Amino acid sequence: MAKILDSKCKLCRREGTKLFLKGSRCLTPKCPIDKKGAVPPGQHGVRQARRPSEYSKQLREKQKAKRFYGVSERQFRIYFDRAFKKRGATGEALLQQLELRLDNVVYQSGLTASRSQARQLITHGGVTVDNRRVDIPSYQLKPGEVVSLAKPALKQETVKKNLAQKRDIPGWLQKKASFVKITKRPARDEVGSEIEDKLIVEYYSK
Repeated sequence: MAKILDSKCKLCRREGTKLFLKGSRCLTPKCPIDKKGAVPPGQHGVRQARRPSEYSKQLREKQKAKRFYGVSERQFRIYFDRAFKKRGATGEALLQQLELRLDNVVYQSGLTASRSQARQLITHGGVTVDNRRVDIPSYQLKPGEVVSLAKPALKQETVKKNLAQKRDIPGWLQKKASFVKITKRPARDEVGSEIEDKLIVEYYSK
């Protein structure tokens, strides 16, 4: 599990887009990107940057995806290697693996306000898969499996607040109360609209 040590807002500014690392706060006027624009962090962030090279674009896209899903460099490489061995588009297979992580599904279904909050809930034993407690955030879910919250987790005020809020969820998830079913593997047009997977494939293909 990756642990973010830098300021989360700085990571968003560095990648030039919202990574939604702070949950609902990212949707408020307090978000630095909404207040000042996507200005890179640091005292030289306001300077006019040189035209980025192709390698720079590829690297930044890989970093953005890695930070968006909250995975480490090693984890991300493992996901790419697995995707490369699969039939079909490598980029789509990569994003499918990231989307089907347990922490991402818990977040996408609205059970938590952010992926980091989802990871904390999972590692503390607050999430079950097909009625089995799973404490591994990177657990790969499959179509037909049902994710739900353990009874102790349902008593937490933060969880109650998240469940009370209405949020759009992806079409490949089916939610009822605190139960979420994976109905199918997500298609490319249903995931990662913020990520150009082609650039990531080009980065690792060098």
